[in-house]
Amino acid sequence: ETGQTLIKGMGELHLEIIKDRMFREFKVQANAGKPMVAYRETITEPAKVENIFQREIGGRGHFGHVVIETTPAARGAGNSIEFSVSPNVIPNEFRASVEEGLHDGLMTGVVGNYALVDVCVNVIGGSFHPVDSTDVAFRSASPMAIRQAAQAASPVMLEPIMKLEIITPEEHLGEVLGDINGRRGRVKEIEAREVAQIIHAEVPLAELFGYATTLRSLSRGRASYTMEPCKFEIVPETVKESLLNR
Repeated sequence: ETGQTLIKGMGELHLEIIKDRMFREFKVQANAGKPMVAYRETITEPAKVENIFQREIGGRGHFGHVVIETTPAARGAGNSIEFSVSPNVIPNEFRASVEEGLHDGLMTGVVGNYALVDVCVNVIGGSFHPVDSTDVAFRSASPMAIRQAAQAASPVMLEPIMKLEIITPEEHLGEVLGDINGRRGRVKEIEAREVAQIIHAEVPLAELFGYATTLRSLSRGRASYTMEPCKFEIVPETVKESLLNR
């Protein structure tokens, strides 16, 4: 999704050797770095906007006019597009173009150009010209309307949160918990077992790169962990500023 090619290995040293061989032996022209995080954007307030696309292209007029309402959906619900407008206002022949334009608009947000998610879009009005209205015009007006609506609806950035399960000997529990807190993580539960403690936590993915090496050094190689995607949550304002100013 981020356009990167990922390499995997047994540890950081293993990855460094692979990277060195790629560049030195195989002369691969590439930039290497940490994996990027697939952020998202969403809106937190309802908004209502209209957009009129009116241009002359190739000697003929193009006219499209849409009025949309956007409302935030529940987290994880995805995007939805509805038409509450009469075919007399926007003819059925142009509805597919409007829908395609709205999907295009949702692909790029207004905060950091990440995809918009959990947005309900309702087409509630517009108009057409019997001669000049075209698919191109309606497909152009729709994404511009989405952009204006997103800007007016208090947009926020979302980051992926991972569900983390760590198995650690009891003597290293304090260090592991302190490290989780330092990574903006939230401990949900600690299970006591005979020979180990199992920590269940939720941690932002952006804070987990290199975690295997850190956990190994904290526990002298005795702790292990697994993680899986859990949900998206709003990025704290201070973190958002640092992301946008990179």
